[in-house]
Amino acid sequence: MNNSTDVKDIVKEKYAEIVTATDDCGCGGCCGSEKYSTFNDDYSEVKGYVAEADLKLGCGMPTEHAGIKEGDTVLDLGSGAGNDVFVARELAGAISKIIGLDMTSEMIEKAEENKSKLGFDNIEFVLGEIEDMPIEENSIDVVVSNCVLNLVPNKKKAFSEIYRVLKTGARFCISDVVINGEMPKKLLADAELYAGCVSGAMKEEDYLLTIHNQGFKDVEIKSEKNITLPDQLLDKYLNDAEKDEFLNSDIAFKSITVIGYK
Repeated sequence: MNNSTDVKDIVKEKYAEIVTATDDCGCGGCCGSEKYSTFNDDYSEVKGYVAEADLKLGCGMPTEHAGIKEGDTVLDLGSGAGNDVFVARELAGAISKIIGLDMTSEMIEKAEENKSKLGFDNIEFVLGEIEDMPIEENSIDVVVSNCVLNLVPNKKKAFSEIYRVLKTGARFCISDVVINGEMPKKLLADAELYAGCVSGAMKEEDYLLTIHNQGFKDVEIKSEKNITLPDQLLDKYLNDAEKDEFLNSDIAFKSITVIGYK
């Protein structure tokens, strides 16, 4: 992963594999996605939940804290097969506009397939990149995203774009993985761990500073949870000595759901 183009190509490839594997096995997340995320939240009891749209790739539930209200225009960044889009539509209602943005064409195709089954006419799925969104400025009431921003190479540009598309006084609510401490180099360099939201994680203080530096106000962490990397994952990338060093270090991963206002 030498540059941002390499990173994007890796993420596109891995996530295309995920949605293709999911289609092959006939049920959301039952194969393909499980090796990339071990810390997703259970959406199954949430209103608007669509099982076929849940590839189990999230690390929180941003729609729970976003304050979405009827009639809002909502933008989901890295919308995948549409999981958070359909939940947002339930909250915002039939008079709203819900947009899902994703850079992987296979994900857009799967999301469109799910939408067609539901018959919603106020949802749009758009192919595009978060660092350069094909979205009109000052047009969005709420931006949500679930374990995606850490996949974006230029997070400063990503949050700048979020600021651009939001209306004045509007807000984002994003769930993401952050780290306290220094990532072991073997984990940092691995493509699968990048796609799984691990090796792309920023230090928490740097993540929040990036948000503040783009002009957002009233930035607040609404929820957080510790993340434990499973033994089988560590065993794959670290030898016994490296694993012991990692487990006895101060390195800690966690998921945060953060909100901020333009």
